[in-house]
Amino acid sequence: MSPYLKKPFTYTVSLIVLLPLTLLCLTFLLPLSAYLSNPLTAAAAARACGGGTAAGVTVRAAPAAEGDDGVGSQRRPELSVLVGVHTMPGKHSRRHLIRMAYALQQTAALRAAARVDVRFALCARPMLPEHRAFVALEARAYGDVLVLDCAESAEQGKTYTYFASLPAMLGSGSGGGGRPYDYVMKVDDDTFLRLDALVETLRAAPREDMYCGAGLPFHDRQFPPFMLGMGYLLSWDLVEWIASSDMVREEAMGVEDLTTGKWLNMGNKAKNRVNLFPRMYDYKSAKAEDFLENTIGVHQLKPDLRWAHTLEHFNLTRVGPSSKLHSF
Repeated sequence: MSPYLKKPFTYTVSLIVLLPLTLLCLTFLLPLSAYLSNPLTAAAAARACGGGTAAGVTVRAAPAAEGDDGVGSQRRPELSVLVGVHTMPGKHSRRHLIRMAYALQQTAALRAAARVDVRFALCARPMLPEHRAFVALEARAYGDVLVLDCAESAEQGKTYTYFASLPAMLGSGSGGGGRPYDYVMKVDDDTFLRLDALVETLRAAPREDMYCGAGLPFHDRQFPPFMLGMGYLLSWDLVEWIASSDMVREEAMGVEDLTTGKWLNMGNKAKNRVNLFPRMYDYKSAKAEDFLENTIGVHQLKPDLRWAHTLEHFNLTRVGPSSKLHSF
């Protein structure tokens, strides 16, 4: 008799253990793997990370499918946005949470309307040995980490380094008119974005000389002097201007949202300003009435519990009926 037939109990137990795990993988991991293997995101990561090194951390993208040019055979989306989440090397669990929150929003409808690439921007200095190792793992596994040559402080020029480094990192890319992206966003790692609402707003926005974010309530609603640091976007021509401007380089230090507005005002730039107030706002409570129906972004999500409240409100934690998980 075959030795496999002599152990029916062992294999019955194995099936009982493996079947629920298989269902769990099909329910949760396949949608995430589809996002990570999407040639649009993988190819953009290759351009953004360049397969280079920074401060001893090898930064590589997940490989694109053979023969893929980052666009594929499908019609190119009419809009492209790079969302740069500014974070710190040691915040591994927060990056994974954000990665899942944005991966689950990459629906077919969103991908048809826009290419939205989410990347995590962090500085090489200081970086503890254990953080360097874990960041390298993330970079190899996900291809979504940008390690910048800067000190880890928004007031020490991190935002300037982020914007100023992108033209050299990305080159001409696949965006319209030789641009790799139409817009580049800087967003905090305690801000949740609803990508579909953001894209819908940007589709009607100018593609040149454009500055978009949330101004203060008492500012000029049509032309705020600066956008709050929770999250704002610049059109690609302004990113190129920041990279080439001596004036901006000399004024790189300071409170980052005020400083970005200062650059644009001093340079007589960003004549097109799109104010997202009140659709980007600070978290208030878990009550439904404290979340706006047309929300674009929710800020001040430093505690994980606030992330949980926000993700639940916007239905990102909804579990399909085929799942075997217990109801909470």
